[in-house]
Amino acid sequence: MRSKLILLLLIPVLLMTAGCHVYSFSGATIEGKTLNIHQLENKARNVEPSLASTLTDKLRSRILSQTGLSPVTRDDADYDMSGDITAYEVTVTGATNVQVASKNRLTLSVKITFKNRLNEKSNFSQTFTRFSDFDASQILDNVKTALIDDIGNQLADDIFNKAFVNW
Repeated sequence: MRSKLILLLLIPVLLMTAGCHVYSFSGATIEGKTLNIHQLENKARNVEPSLASTLTDKLRSRILSQTGLSPVTRDDADYDMSGDITAYEVTVTGATNVQVASKNRLTLSVKITFKNRLNEKSNFSQTFTRFSDFDASQILDNVKTALIDDIGNQLADDIFNKAFVNW
């Protein structure tokens, strides 16, 4: 008896939510079926050779794993995302009392253009910036892979949330 009651209450809820959008477990609202993510272009003053492909792959992986969209390379995809890496910079963020650097910061910025062909109000062009600090005694070449991995994940999350969760 109890299972029949639950089933009777569950059916209308499922029918009401099935008509409009597809909702993922990430909180994203997905109206379309296809996505074209273009390779990011590296236009930063300082160029890290593998950065464009690394960030593009992170962005693709994050969006495709959370949405169920089909990746395409045509111009008529429901969603189209392109962008440029605009900054790859190392700066000093901390100093000891004798004016010696104690911390450095790697900052990455990516300008993303997102087109939602099903809802033009969701279109945007925005720069996303994230950073990660590292000890000044470390050589950038020795830590950059881990830093780029960390920053890339943060950027992919920010871009995903802006495009599909509307945060």
